[in-house]
Amino acid sequence: MSTTPATANPKVGFVSLGCPKALVDSERILTQLRMEGYDVVSTYQDADVVVVNTCGFIDSAKAESLEVIGEAIKENGKVIVTGCMGVEEGNIRDVHPSVLAVTGPQQYEQVVNAVHEVVPPRQDHNPLIDLVPPQGIKLTPRHYAYLKISEGCNHSCSFCIIPSMRGKLVSRPVGDVLDEAQRLVKSGVKELLVISQDTSAYGVDVKYRTGFWNGAPVKTRMTELCEALSSLGVWVRLHYVYPYPHVDELIPLMAAGKILPYLDIPFQHASPKVLKAMKRPAFEDKTLARIKNWRQICPELIIRSTFIVGFPGETEEDFQYLLDWLTEAQLDRVGCFQYSPVEGAPANLLDLAVVPDDVKQDRWERFMAHQQAISSARLQLRIGKEIEVLIDEVDEQGAVGRCFFDAPEIDGNVFIDDASGLKPGDKVWCTVTDADEYDLWAEKRA
Repeated sequence: MSTTPATANPKVGFVSLGCPKALVDSERILTQLRMEGYDVVSTYQDADVVVVNTCGFIDSAKAESLEVIGEAIKENGKVIVTGCMGVEEGNIRDVHPSVLAVTGPQQYEQVVNAVHEVVPPRQDHNPLIDLVPPQGIKLTPRHYAYLKISEGCNHSCSFCIIPSMRGKLVSRPVGDVLDEAQRLVKSGVKELLVISQDTSAYGVDVKYRTGFWNGAPVKTRMTELCEALSSLGVWVRLHYVYPYPHVDELIPLMAAGKILPYLDIPFQHASPKVLKAMKRPAFEDKTLARIKNWRQICPELIIRSTFIVGFPGETEEDFQYLLDWLTEAQLDRVGCFQYSPVEGAPANLLDLAVVPDDVKQDRWERFMAHQQAISSARLQLRIGKEIEVLIDEVDEQGAVGRCFFDAPEIDGNVFIDDASGLKPGDKVWCTVTDADEYDLWAEKRA
């Protein structure tokens, strides 16, 4: 029974963990709740119920999810759990038996219904009067937004359980994606970050069906989607791209300035033996040659990636192969993780030698030092050059922004001392004055 007065809007607290794809799920749930008259509050104490959107990708993420659930229970008492870890309801209830409901990822209606059970919506709420912005509720700053184009994944990478949690690939209708993008741009968004589990596979499940947007036909395919998005006049950044052959088609769009010259490709490793054990799709010996060709077509191209060290069976020879590959590839933005076994992942069944934790740590440290030297050298080449910067924050110390090779929260920043006249969401041309391993310092162009 709810204790919320009949004249007050019911209040929901929300904690969103994990990747940008989970953040988009959170935004959809919150948009629906706001349409039904719920207020979204920022403290446990002010909430009538708290929803925790969990991450279940690796053990450390699961541990964080369980910790946050426990914190919410302690501070509020009424907690609903959703998200990727929700597929392991038994494990959640073993630790936190008092949670009110548990649902898996993308189960928006079940989450909303669970909220209704705990704190019903006001009966006198009129969604035609109590308006929600056309772009919905966003958890990112006003000037950038994540645009999810599909759910699920058709791959069977041996270290990953995402397909078992989020299912097979399901592409959103291209007209719906472009309509959402258009609404976001009209609301003030200056940068669209295209995300999915496998952005390159967009449309495979519907055989690249032709849809319609603004009265014109558009194929449900990454190249055609990017071409259409480029007409909106904002930055378009691609994440989670697997280097299938048709990715080559995107590079001319980048060279022409239609989308940002930025590719986020999760290579994960370079050794053919390790990649085979990982069951990684679309990776072969021609990757370095393709990168070289891409840069010939689009010299400004920025490539970011993530790698795993210490995968079962990885030898010192495999690791050295990876370091040599990095030297050759000259990637711009790189993250690295030590392999962590995930419950239910096929990699656990591999008959391969387990890499000791101290060896993993040593390789991770060597990897990071190796890549930092590469990143630092590449950023030094930017000194004296002009870049366009999208401002994220402004305070008394100056402005913090990003240029085309910096995705929010995962890449570097551009620091500008003189923030006069600047506000978040502005774009300003600057001259780079200094650089370190990750960040740039710049002055506004006179």
